[in-house]
Amino acid sequence: MARAGAVDSVDRMAITAIDLGFRGAVAGLLLMVIVLVLLRIRPLNSKAMLGAAMSACGIIYAIATAPFVPRLWLWCSIPVLCGIPVVFWLWARATFDDDFILKRWHGALWLGVVGFDLWLSLAWTTSPLLTRAGSRALALAQVGLALAATLQTLQTWRADLVAGRRRLRVAVLISGLVFIVLETGSGLVSNAFPIHQGYGSLAVALGLFAVAMLVGPLVFGPPVTSAAVAAMTAEASSDKIDHGDRVAAVANDGPDPVAPLLLRRLDTLMTVERIYRREGLSIGMLAVKLDLPEYRLRQVINEGLGFRNFNAFLNRYRIDEAKAALADPAQKQVAVLTIAMDAGFQSIGPFNRAFKAATGQTPTEFRRDALAGSPVIPLERRDNLKIGQSG
Repeated sequence: MARAGAVDSVDRMAITAIDLGFRGAVAGLLLMVIVLVLLRIRPLNSKAMLGAAMSACGIIYAIATAPFVPRLWLWCSIPVLCGIPVVFWLWARATFDDDFILKRWHGALWLGVVGFDLWLSLAWTTSPLLTRAGSRALALAQVGLALAATLQTLQTWRADLVAGRRRLRVAVLISGLVFIVLETGSGLVSNAFPIHQGYGSLAVALGLFAVAMLVGPLVFGPPVTSAAVAAMTAEASSDKIDHGDRVAAVANDGPDPVAPLLLRRLDTLMTVERIYRREGLSIGMLAVKLDLPEYRLRQVINEGLGFRNFNAFLNRYRIDEAKAALADPAQKQVAVLTIAMDAGFQSIGPFNRAFKAATGQTPTEFRRDALAGSPVIPLERRDNLKIGQSG
């Protein structure tokens, strides 16, 4: 009996050593991620800041939930652990939604969750019943944030053209969601299940290590230079270069050239046949039209033309057509909604948002300036414009 107990003790010690080793590796890897993000990304954007914050949360989580951690450290880290679902939700939005903008109320939400958790910690001895109810409400809110991040990421998964980011979606969200549900789910039951002891703790450490290994290659890859960023921006938003010329330039000079003939076929399909007008057009439908595998078409649009999102790729052509129509005196009496729907938009709301993001003006303002002879689109050049080319 004593010998069996000794063997069991040795096994537990070995498991604990492996557990601590993986947690140390996670902390070191995520710390390198933070350093590289802060050094290589200039200027810092919301995605970079949230990525660094998420990595910091991962380090604190790995340490706070490790075996034999002093209870004082665990209590001090509770506010950070409680705010992880908010950071995770914001990070997922910034990573997988190219149009996401970090706003002040996002920070207020994080402060509110952390402040409420601190109040629950302080009021536990004086109001146990109220605190228990508050803990369950907080756990529900945290699970809701995790589910919202998952739903939003799945909704935009189909239109994502970046191969690495598409692989990251499922892997990171599933693993992150598991941890958040495990942590916050314990607040929904009366008897919290022990997940930080024995094999449960080792499973958490292995999961953290897997997430860190998934995130690491995306950060440790070749840095994106300012010249490359400027070239990509010009490629996606310049209003002075003919689209056909852009296709040829990218096909011939890009770091990973795409067949020029394939780019020409795509350009003809968009500018001549105007397939972007088709209702419900998806990347799968476009791939069938071009007789290409879907993954290959994603590569063509992303690496050959510089678009990260399929909807942004379609909206480029739709906005160009709408701009030409709004600047046409012969269509002065045509409603903006009619022009938007003729160009392929299904409703006025998405059209207004996409148009203002592309031009800095509402459609009405653009039409007024264009018809008044504003240099936005010179009228003497209007007849020379082609679809896919801005004035």
